[in-house]
Amino acid sequence: MLIACLRLDRDHRSTYRLHLSHVLTNADISELLAREAEQAKQPLQRAFRRAARGALLWPGQAADLYREKKTLTELSGIGPYLDKLIIQWLRKSPELIEAPEIRRDFLTLAEIPAIRAKHPAFFSAVRGDLQMHTTWSDGSASVEEMAKAAAMRGYSYIAITDHAKGLKIAGGIDEERLARQAHEIGEVNDKMRGNGLRVLRAIELNLSPDGRGDMDEAALQRLDIVLGCFHSALRRKEGQTERYMAALRNPSIDILGHPRGRIYNFRLGLQADWQKVFALAAQLDKAVEVDCYPDRQDLNVDLLCLAKREGCRISLGTDSHGPSQLGFMDLGLAAIALAGIDPNRVLNFLPVDELLRWSAMKRSTQAA
Repeated sequence: MLIACLRLDRDHRSTYRLHLSHVLTNADISELLAREAEQAKQPLQRAFRRAARGALLWPGQAADLYREKKTLTELSGIGPYLDKLIIQWLRKSPELIEAPEIRRDFLTLAEIPAIRAKHPAFFSAVRGDLQMHTTWSDGSASVEEMAKAAAMRGYSYIAITDHAKGLKIAGGIDEERLARQAHEIGEVNDKMRGNGLRVLRAIELNLSPDGRGDMDEAALQRLDIVLGCFHSALRRKEGQTERYMAALRNPSIDILGHPRGRIYNFRLGLQADWQKVFALAAQLDKAVEVDCYPDRQDLNVDLLCLAKREGCRISLGTDSHGPSQLGFMDLGLAAIALAGIDPNRVLNFLPVDELLRWSAMKRSTQAA
């Protein structure tokens, strides 16, 4: 099953390139830009790196713009110098070398339409977003602004997962502020009732390497969803399986967020015996997250194939820090579609009442 799943992902990419008659894709261009950055000096190095990341977010293929005789400066991070360089590459492709692991297996927004066309049911089934941030921590918008943006997308629920107090660099909130946030969420829910959207009380709990959270248990019990994430010691090279097992056994946690902690071209993330981790998640009926943020895409398709085999639940969260980023959901939906995840195992496809029953039942079972 795993081999078949991995082959599905490779076939998707090769089919797409064949469709473009071997013209460079945005993923190819992103890697070429990143390689140029490794050889350039400042400030050009910074421009190359910014453009390499920006290529993940270009809405259409650069090759299509070139065919239509449009300037590539329409694309994020591309000025006149890079416009000329990319056109040279499109005219005569440089040798393509597989990206290093720190930049490997990231989907681009330009790939989404082809994936959506093959798997439309995944994109129409999503009911909500289970990770986002507001001005209560390091987000740029209020709870109400995020709720209105989600309602515009047709969602029936969102989870507000501002950072917990241990992550001071991100403005993490303590128990007292969490209680005040609950009051605001209640007011927003009163306003949004006519839009059919419910805002869930949640948090992104900061986990220590031994799986402990940074908030009082009593405060967490009043929440609808608890997302647990590691934010420290993320560059260790030795396997971290026991760290994940401890986190999953933490009775407060419903969802293990951005598990590897990888960031595009910045941090490789942690390694573990993922089959063992996913098996325990399935045993405890907990979910592992696909963080849809373009720089993270964690879990990626390969690891989702393992999660599928072990049968654990999957959660999708955009990790949005503003309303415009809610659209990153498509990257997560594309990943689970390519991996062939059973839709019945995806939390975001559940009606809100069923989602809350799952959370309550799981907590009561583990507490016992």
